[in-house]
Amino acid sequence: MKLAVWRESGPISRDQARERFLDGPPEPDEDFTGAFAELFPGERIDDIAPERIDEISNAVFALAREHGLVCYDPQRDLVHNLEPRGVHPQMQMHTGDGMAVTDPDLRLISDVLDTLSAQNPFVALVCFGQHFMQVAPGYELEFKEGGEIRGIVTSDLAEVRRAMLEYATGDRAFLQRHEWKPV
Repeated sequence: MKLAVWRESGPISRDQARERFLDGPPEPDEDFTGAFAELFPGERIDDIAPERIDEISNAVFALAREHGLVCYDPQRDLVHNLEPRGVHPQMQMHTGDGMAVTDPDLRLISDVLDTLSAQNPFVALVCFGQHFMQVAPGYELEFKEGGEIRGIVTSDLAEVRRAMLEYATGDRAFLQRHEWKPV
């Protein structure tokens, strides 16, 4: 399994990242390569054992950000951009297929919702000890704050995307648009 990292002048789409990857992305800079080798001696970013992909990829996403690089995950067809990001730097995004990203960019949050399936049964944005929002296939959306979990069910992925992005940016408009019920 592979990951690819490289420098871009700004955020790129999944289509752009996929095309760049298929054309052969440039090699990451030496600083990144050295930092990766320190974290994972003997591993290669372009040949990661399937049983270690989640462990290594989570570290690579953070390392790429530290070095000002985008990261493309061809297995999930997702790109991790440097910006724009939400208002909670401690927020983590977790998926049912094992991906975990601290302080995910907003485009990644939007794109990962397209991967909801039996193989990826949830997407959660979590500020541990404070609040979270999560969604499951069938678009069961839950929001927890202050010990209370409330939920809605919608058939509209665009509305789920809107609510998740509002949550990530600190906009609470999603709470007024729906009749949230205790879960």
